[in-house]
Amino acid sequence: MNRSAGPILPPLLVGIVLCCGCGRPAAAPTETAPEPTVAKAVAGQIEVVAVPGGTFEMGSEDPDESDQSLHKVRLSPFIIDKYLVTQEQYENLMGANPSHWEGPKNPVDKIRWLDAATYCNKRSIREGFAPCYDLKTLKCDFTADGYRLPTEAEWEYACRAGTTTRWSFGNDPEALGKYAWFKENATKTTHPVKEKLSNAWGLFDMHGNVAEWCNDFYSDHFYSGSPEKDPRGPESGDERVLRGGSWATGGEGCRCSARQSQPPGLADVCFGYEAYGFRCVRRASD
Repeated sequence: MNRSAGPILPPLLVGIVLCCGCGRPAAAPTETAPEPTVAKAVAGQIEVVAVPGGTFEMGSEDPDESDQSLHKVRLSPFIIDKYLVTQEQYENLMGANPSHWEGPKNPVDKIRWLDAATYCNKRSIREGFAPCYDLKTLKCDFTADGYRLPTEAEWEYACRAGTTTRWSFGNDPEALGKYAWFKENATKTTHPVKEKLSNAWGLFDMHGNVAEWCNDFYSDHFYSGSPEKDPRGPESGDERVLRGGSWATGGEGCRCSARQSQPPGLADVCFGYEAYGFRCVRRASD
């Protein structure tokens, strides 16, 4: 199911924590978001971006959106992966690669929500953090310092990277091919991460390649009346949120505010799981 929304956000200072190598330079921002600063992390092997807390306008008032309202959201600082979890990273930690579109540098795909949560827990333990997920109840402990899936608000905040446009690079759909693998250019498959331009905060593949699981249960109208500070979605639901669009998604479905959802436990490719992947977040240190 596709559901979506449009532009938003004020400029913020962002720090990139590099744990291995360098990606392509960030694309020029369409707004006045500052250049990120660079530092080295002591532990871990995956590049991440440190996002400070701040306030932005989430959502869209487009008539085709499920949540037709712009609403203010205030977020605490968090750390987010610079790029999608790759097949190589997933297999090194989980011991198996479920992906349909094989390639070590391609994003892992054909991922259920539970697979992503399990990876988050194992990565937390490997890096010396407290796991966030109880894998029996599937509850998330937001006070733990380990990895988890982003909330919808965190994901959109990071995707926008200081902009208020339909895509993080602006409003021109003709430019999407520079930033995303999507239906019109992906040739019905995923592609290695970091091949397209990043957004202004150095985050790659926020539009397209694979759709990204979020922590939230899906609701049509939760965010229009949600708490302003660190909203985390409904307490329960039948489906989990996916964001960002994929290789199988048209340009409109790759917008910053575009929303999708699916039942979290189905793994059959007939339900689109060959288009689903993820990236991790964790709360910033106190």
